[in-house]
Amino acid sequence: MSRRLLQPADLAALASCAPDLAQVFVALSSDIALVISDQGVVLSVAQDPQAPMSVLARGWVGQRWADTVTAGTRRKIEKLLGDVSDTGLARRREVNHANESGGDIPVAYTAMRLGEHGPVLAVGRDLRTVSAIQQRFLSTQQDIERGYWRSRQTETRHRLLLQVATDAVLTVDADTLCILDGNAAATLLLQDGGLPLAGRAAEQQFEAHARPAVRELLWRARATAQPAEIRARLAGSHLSVGLMALPLRTAAGNRLLLRARAAEPLSSEALPLEAVLSRLVEGTRDGILVTDMRGQVLGASRGFVRLADADDEDQIRGRRLADWLGPAESDVADLLQAVRESGLAQDRPLTLRAQRPEPQALAVTGMLLIEGDQECLGFIVRPTLPAQGAPAGAPLQSTGSAIEALAAALGNAPLPELLRRGEKWLRHHLVQQALARTTSDDAAARLLGVSASQLAQLKNAIALEAAATGR
Repeated sequence: MSRRLLQPADLAALASCAPDLAQVFVALSSDIALVISDQGVVLSVAQDPQAPMSVLARGWVGQRWADTVTAGTRRKIEKLLGDVSDTGLARRREVNHANESGGDIPVAYTAMRLGEHGPVLAVGRDLRTVSAIQQRFLSTQQDIERGYWRSRQTETRHRLLLQVATDAVLTVDADTLCILDGNAAATLLLQDGGLPLAGRAAEQQFEAHARPAVRELLWRARATAQPAEIRARLAGSHLSVGLMALPLRTAAGNRLLLRARAAEPLSSEALPLEAVLSRLVEGTRDGILVTDMRGQVLGASRGFVRLADADDEDQIRGRRLADWLGPAESDVADLLQAVRESGLAQDRPLTLRAQRPEPQALAVTGMLLIEGDQECLGFIVRPTLPAQGAPAGAPLQSTGSAIEALAAALGNAPLPELLRRGEKWLRHHLVQQALARTTSDDAAARLLGVSASQLAQLKNAIALEAAATGR
């Protein structure tokens, strides 16, 4: 049965009152009301005379209703007129009218036919306020999403900086599984009476029950050419570390890059990432950089920001490593190539490209970073400081020379004074050695067995004596 037969018969009597009904709808709840003929032509327009929805609407009379909307929404008007012709009623449809200012006015129309052959009464609501709210909501949602991804990117950068500062990195011969080299963090982690790392069997650095797993990790990385990861406990220690083995093919032969990361929390209470970063990365006097595989800077520690005399990390991020390190671009290119091929390049002598009277000499250590499917390069940039605080005539780096200088002073100074000089030199020498072997003042203090404040006092004393002696 056609719904047209269900059209209330008394609506036909209202056909002659259609313009008046349009005004009533506008006065009660609508922003605009139109009376449309059988041919879809606008017969009359009703708006609030005090606040009309569109000043152009008064010119719609005599036009086809479909011609008063934008080209993209004309099809909706045709469907609306088709529905009202078939059923006497049309569901809500949203269309756009042109605005006098050049924009669009979104309007939601519903329509009904006044009698079987009567005119169509279309009632519309201005959606600009709703649209503005929706747009504001969308903008807010996009801002939240952008803030979230900025936060995620910052967290990733911080984690990579933390990885450069704290991870122990070893290069291992893929055939013998013996250690070839290691960074300062590896030396500190695997310290064994001051014995060198080179030549040690990699698996022997872990507890006996963990050695088969470590051996299998290295074999698997060598055989499959894919990164592999396990957890193992260090020999003679309760420290558990996460181990990742990465295969490398170099001109000198097949190598494995073995990374060790502490798997236990730093303390009993969970620390936020910013606190961990501040404690382990920003406390170091060295600069830390993370770049992509081409050498474009992804992140920098505050230590490098200070070292480079930059205003903030944003001034450094996005630029090339060669913009900051030198003396020549070829030196930086060689460093990048060495790290990409060997996984580790230690204490490369470079200089800092900054606005300074004289170039700042640097020792730069680079390492390959693998975090999921992301490959990056990390660099620890350490200023090369002159020896400080040695007795007159005794270079700080030479113990034999220091003893000879003290012996040469016999007869010119009493024994208590010579012992005092020797004690001072030895204290300064050990402080400098601890600082040279570690990547942060906190780690150096632990190596010396003193508190961070005591180490700071020792460093200040060294600096004051160096200034006093002009060294």
